[in-house]
Amino acid sequence: MQGIRKLCCELLDLKDAVENLSGNMQTKYLAFLRMTEEVVEMDHELVELRKHISAQGILVQDLMTGVCREIEEWSRNTDNSDKEANDNNDNAQQDVQIFELQHPSPNGIDDQKELFLEKIDVLLAEHKVEEALELIDAEERNHVELNSSGDTSTEGSVYKASLLEKKAMLEDQLIAIAEQPLVCVPELRKALSSLIRLGKGHLAHQLLLKSYGSRLQKSIEAFLPSCSVCPKTFPATLSRLFFSIISSTTKESGLIFGDNPVYTNRVVQWAEWEIEYFVRFVKENAPSSDTVSALRAACNCVQASLNYCSLLESQGLKLSKLLLVLLRPYVGEVLELNFRRARRMVLDLAEVNESMSSSPHYVSSLSAFSTSSDSVLVESGVRFMYIVEDMLEQLTPLAVLHFGGNVLNRISQLFDKYMDALIKALPGPSDDDNLTELKEFVAFRAETDSEQLAILGVAFTISDELLPPNVSKMWSSKNESKEPGSENMVANASTAVELKDWKRHLQHSFDKLRDHFCRQYILTFIYSRAGKTRLNAQIYLNGDEDGEDLYWDSDPLPSLPFQALFAKLQQLATVAGDVLLGKDKLQKILLARLTETVVMWLSDEQEFWGVFEDESIPIKPLGLQQLILDMHFTVEIARFAGYPSRHVHQIASAIIARAIRTFSGRGVDPQSALPEDEWFVETAKSAINKLLLGASGSEASEADEEHIVLHDEIISDSDDTTSSLSTVESYESFASASMGELDSPSDSTDHEG
Repeated sequence: MQGIRKLCCELLDLKDAVENLSGNMQTKYLAFLRMTEEVVEMDHELVELRKHISAQGILVQDLMTGVCREIEEWSRNTDNSDKEANDNNDNAQQDVQIFELQHPSPNGIDDQKELFLEKIDVLLAEHKVEEALELIDAEERNHVELNSSGDTSTEGSVYKASLLEKKAMLEDQLIAIAEQPLVCVPELRKALSSLIRLGKGHLAHQLLLKSYGSRLQKSIEAFLPSCSVCPKTFPATLSRLFFSIISSTTKESGLIFGDNPVYTNRVVQWAEWEIEYFVRFVKENAPSSDTVSALRAACNCVQASLNYCSLLESQGLKLSKLLLVLLRPYVGEVLELNFRRARRMVLDLAEVNESMSSSPHYVSSLSAFSTSSDSVLVESGVRFMYIVEDMLEQLTPLAVLHFGGNVLNRISQLFDKYMDALIKALPGPSDDDNLTELKEFVAFRAETDSEQLAILGVAFTISDELLPPNVSKMWSSKNESKEPGSENMVANASTAVELKDWKRHLQHSFDKLRDHFCRQYILTFIYSRAGKTRLNAQIYLNGDEDGEDLYWDSDPLPSLPFQALFAKLQQLATVAGDVLLGKDKLQKILLARLTETVVMWLSDEQEFWGVFEDESIPIKPLGLQQLILDMHFTVEIARFAGYPSRHVHQIASAIIARAIRTFSGRGVDPQSALPEDEWFVETAKSAINKLLLGASGSEASEADEEHIVLHDEIISDSDDTTSSLSTVESYESFASASMGELDSPSDSTDHEG
């Protein structure tokens, strides 16, 4: 009921407003009719006055003719006898009078000037400005002294002043015509041309610019209400209004004033002012800068306005650079606030936005990594792609051309933040613990190997398979929309460089996530739960406290930690084969990096090398031989698994060289203590065979039992708790490896001897 009552009140108010409006319109209409009648009556009075003036002029002329005739008759009938004495004087006086009548005095000339000025007044009163201008031009041509600036007689000065006054009145009428709000273009052109004939070219050009500026303002006022209705597209319509007026003004100025550089420069300056107003008006009426609508509006503004600028270049107006200078802060602000909003949406992984609808391709590509425990992860990846896709769809070709580098940079920053959030979801501290912004956005923790690999899979799929094609498609559509030319070729080459650098940045950002996983994974392998280092120098001395770690027989094996490393990598490869199905490239890169991380840690661990350099601790050649075998074994793991081993080989060679130098400095002769390189290679390959096929019962020593305990402790966090060292099935699943690779030639190991 309240809504109906409110509606009734509003309808009554509307009715009153309509009645008031109707009354006001009727009153104004009646006033207009009265004014029309008065104008008609005044027109009749002016016509009658003109007739009266003409009649008076005829009477004066008749009177002058009659007087002359009467004087002549009177002079002929005068008594000559009475005038003989004064014959000479009378004749002289008569001649003077006749001459004065036949040749009008200056007063007669003044009367003609007065008649001319009165005729000008009549024409001005009747608003016949063209006829008045023609008469004034003719008068000035007939009397050159009217145009001279020198001294003249008093009578001439008065007449000249009067004529100048009439010209000023004519100028005022022309200005009034040009300033009429609804004056048509032909009438405006006539008025301005008349002002030019009066010598008022500067004023005429000002009136031209003022008139078209007024037209533009009225168009804007009429268009303003629709800005809020079409927030994304109104800049394009506004561009058409502005630039069409600028184009019309330029053409009209050329028609009326020609190619005069003074007027051309004024048109350019006026156009620049209007463009400044255009950009300011777009900013004032655009949606909030942190919305997608604002991004679309800004891109439409760039697209439409630059297109119109290119059309104006044929008229001699080059406004593109100025427009870009004015638009750059506005577009930069919109991009900044949009990507801030995007960053909040990406990082707020706990918030589910059901309104987001992304491409099915994204969902199908990322859903492969979804499990009951990490569905939030897949949702975050889909959300990231949706947000980026939504913003990319707002871009126009010219916006990409001029602001594409800015967009790429901000997408890179957004991807960096997303990678940082995923790093926070992995176990262990990140390199940058100052990212307080991300701490509250970690919606899940990846504990198991499968969950951590799923994080890597989502990140790799986005950075390598989803994001680059989307961006490249947008950039290539921009290139296709441009006509071929040298300038465009340079732009395309620059774009290719930008995209290449951008893709490289994505790879580096993903590498940061991958390296964090590898580092934490290897540190978990190296350090026990009690903080004790499994991989330490004691295994290369006289063994551990019980002297059981280091042993050597006729069939040597790598040290126990490296056997466990092989088992752990083998098991991780099995899990990766399930979680990262079809991502062979990622699997190989990941396992290669894990192997590199082990040897890199060993290369940089000063505590490890400090034991060998301590003079108080005895060392033996057997320890050096075991260390070199472990390094060869690590290289063969990489070769056997089928992923790149060059970097692993380089680091392992550096470790071997350092070990040889260290042991040599302690008195161990490498030449006599070490076998040939081929022996280490073959022994490492044989060790992999033994570990894959399993040892016989007779070879199960006390050391083997400890190895099994170590292995079980390492893999206890994984889903698969059985040892994969003794099964052929686990061997077949190891990163697409094959036994044939064991027989392939090995890279020679560089070491100093």
